[in-house]
Amino acid sequence: MAASIIASGAVANEMDVDIFVTFWGLTKTMKSGNPEPDLSFDGQKMKQQVFALMKQKNIPDWISMLKNAKEVGNIKVYGCAMFADLLSIKKEDLDPIVDDIIGVNEFVSMSKNSMTMFI
Repeated sequence: MAASIIASGAVANEMDVDIFVTFWGLTKTMKSGNPEPDLSFDGQKMKQQVFALMKQKNIPDWISMLKNAKEVGNIKVYGCAMFADLLSIKKEDLDPIVDDIIGVNEFVSMSKNSMTMFI
């Protein structure tokens, strides 16, 4: 969710955005299931309350927010090659929101002259 919010703000400021999705985030982009939102371990006690408030206030889920931002600006989403290989995930298994599967070395090289955040 945090990446979607920051990406939306970045495209509103006419910035290009590259997102590297790894570990459990990558599994949330799979076509085979609902990308049910989740909270960090620390937020699990508030999970139901937070999601009820989001629904009540018409705040879109993270994947809808990211898809909307991609329609407005230049956002690329990359899946982690190592984690995809570990779980036998192929590009065609992922939602079209994922533009490619690449290694972390390639992503770091692409990001060397930009602002990078880890959430």
